[in-house]
Amino acid sequence: MFFKILNSFITILLALLVGMVPLILTGNNPVRAYLALFQGAFGSLYGLTETLVKAIPLILTGLAVSFPLRAGFWNIGAEGQLYLGAIAATWVALTFGHLASFILLPLVILSGFLAGALWGLIPAFLKIRLQVNEILLTLMMNYIAVNGSNYLVYGPLKDPQGANFPITATFSEAAWLPRLPGTRLHAGIILAFTMTGVLYLILSKTRLGYEIKVVGANPRVALYGGISLMTVTLIVMAIGGGLAGLAGVGEVAGLQHRLRKDISPGYGYTAIPIALLGKGHPIGVTIAALLFGALFVGGSHMQQTTKVPVALISIIQALVVLFVVAGEALRSSSFGVRSPLQKITGP
Repeated sequence: MFFKILNSFITILLALLVGMVPLILTGNNPVRAYLALFQGAFGSLYGLTETLVKAIPLILTGLAVSFPLRAGFWNIGAEGQLYLGAIAATWVALTFGHLASFILLPLVILSGFLAGALWGLIPAFLKIRLQVNEILLTLMMNYIAVNGSNYLVYGPLKDPQGANFPITATFSEAAWLPRLPGTRLHAGIILAFTMTGVLYLILSKTRLGYEIKVVGANPRVALYGGISLMTVTLIVMAIGGGLAGLAGVGEVAGLQHRLRKDISPGYGYTAIPIALLGKGHPIGVTIAALLFGALFVGGSHMQQTTKVPVALISIIQALVVLFVVAGEALRSSSFGVRSPLQKITGP
């Protein structure tokens, strides 16, 4: 695990070093720019809490991608599962808003998890029964979920008092996740870290974790060993989809306190390089998510203090993703592991 984390840090360092080139070419001081990035992400209570706020959905969606990946299942549908979790949580919060918080809040969280899990089970079942490519299927299901959510906030769930804005009514406070006073940091961070610990224990201490690793390493050997590929696939995708659903719960119950159009800026897609950077290990994924959260928050501060154009900040963030994907492709090529692209196009 140590060498995997070290490899990830080297990947990040290389990306940041290459990111200095466009900064220098545009007349910016890269050292000053990166110091501003670090200071913006960690140099104040506001920056630190905002980094954690950004990290919450990235941790949960990163785990939603990495956990099925340990069994060889490419879950590219975390974005859609996040939206399903947000939709279900919103419906429960608006329908049962009269309930006390100690009843309503667990219902909101549970509904989001179950909705994401059910959305994740669909491609898992089709993969097992009909051999449908999970990459294409989970990717296409994202569009169904996102557009379905947008339809609801423009139609059936639209706030009558919201004029022409695509938003729902505000949740009752009983459905709000508690926040750290004076900040936007909510209890979703406890949920995210708890899920990290739970997945770590599952993978390292349980029979299910052993079976997941065997299926991911060699499905044929797992089959000969009496392990049910269907059961393992359904379990990892139910858990993965549920985790992404919890990310949706955090966005509507922890931050917005309502469902609105485009509730996610693409957390489910950013989760893919996060899962690769974390090498599929729950703790590694959490560290990678914190890094990406710092890049988002610190990049904004870097733009404000050093006047670095927003395009350069996007380039630096994209370089991290590029190096992560390139490193994974090289690893796959070196060790004979089939990449997602190979799974689509064949050998």
